[in-house]
Amino acid sequence: MGIEGAVGRQSAVVLLSGGLDSATCLAIASGKYEVHALTFDYGSRHSREIESARRLAKHFKAKSHTVLGIDLGAIGASSLTDPDIPVDTHKAAGEIGKSIPTSYVPARNMTFLSLGIALAEAKCANRVFIGANSVDYSGYPDCRPEFIAAFQKAADLGTKAGAEGRGVTIEAPLIRMSKAQIIKKGAELHVPFGMTWSCYSGGEKPCGRCEACLLRQAGFREAGIDDPLGR
Repeated sequence: MGIEGAVGRQSAVVLLSGGLDSATCLAIASGKYEVHALTFDYGSRHSREIESARRLAKHFKAKSHTVLGIDLGAIGASSLTDPDIPVDTHKAAGEIGKSIPTSYVPARNMTFLSLGIALAEAKCANRVFIGANSVDYSGYPDCRPEFIAAFQKAADLGTKAGAEGRGVTIEAPLIRMSKAQIIKKGAELHVPFGMTWSCYSGGEKPCGRCEACLLRQAGFREAGIDDPLGR
């Protein structure tokens, strides 16, 4: 049982990176709840996803959009935060997800979910949505269903809301969907794919070589939908 909003419609926090998955998650949540979007400026090598997140939050009329600065670059050990570590590129499609790539950011989803639940408590929201996916993904351990289930238990035990029996529920509606299924769902919900950004590199256009780009390309191809960003 979740926290009830102070008045009227129940509300939810959506972890919004600006990518395909989080945009679809935002569309799903917006159809049921008053949404508070939460984006992290975590020291990534570029800010394109943050720009996308701002546009998406406005498009879906989020009640609030918080961009929270947290410098995971100070910890390092990821090609997404350390420009001296090269981003994995040119993997064969069948090899993606079979090993943890350099783009893994240590404990990122653990950190993001903790702060998402904190915001949910502050906003009297009863849900936190995360676009984690364990099918067509890069093999990150914090995108697996067992991680989400374990974190739910931790949240129930470690929050005031949980101790009072009205804990915040973690929703991961895309966790068992393929990338093509996510894209089809997004199209059904009128997600503006042209506003999203998936590429691990910055620039005007996606690089077309990193794992995020390759997964996106394969997903649009399988879904039979044109990607407005091309590549």
